[in-house]
Amino acid sequence: MLIGFTGPQSSGKSTLLQSMHTSDKFRKCSFVKEVTRKVASKGLAINQSGDNLTQLHILNEHLNNHTHNGECTVLDRCIIDGYIYTDYLHSIGLVDSWVLDYAGKLLSLLGPQLSVVLYTDPADVNLVDDGVRSTDSSFRNTIIEMFDDFISDTALLQKVVPNANVVKLSGDVSTRLRLIEQSI
Repeated sequence: MLIGFTGPQSSGKSTLLQSMHTSDKFRKCSFVKEVTRKVASKGLAINQSGDNLTQLHILNEHLNNHTHNGECTVLDRCIIDGYIYTDYLHSIGLVDSWVLDYAGKLLSLLGPQLSVVLYTDPADVNLVDDGVRSTDSSFRNTIIEMFDDFISDTALLQKVVPNANVVKLSGDVSTRLRLIEQSI
């Protein structure tokens, strides 16, 4: 089973992943933490400053992460995130069309591997500066809109993640964890 969190920055993904990681209910799962910080640690620009090289590194991290072993793997971010952020960077002219095409091909290839997609609703979470993520509210709002459009497009979801149970997580951490437990 491959479980992927998806959603904009500062929407609770890492907090939920950590809570799942320390819970006995998910002890048989392996956890893949953070894609973007790993790429940033290589000195590459991230967030709204990303470029072709950044996105290729991030997309290849998703390719590696979606090749899972074991009965349960939980991803802090999944290929949906890689695609949406690449699409955003393409829309502002920082990423070339061929990189967006590559992201789309990976989405088509890797999306069907997901069993559960956990979309973290950002409405319940404040934008917090952690020293890495962008605190630009305009950027965040655009990304939120792109995620909301993607998640609400049932035909697109059926095409890209045909085998996945897509769950929108809202509320506090304990409410979100209960929704996760019910979905898996």
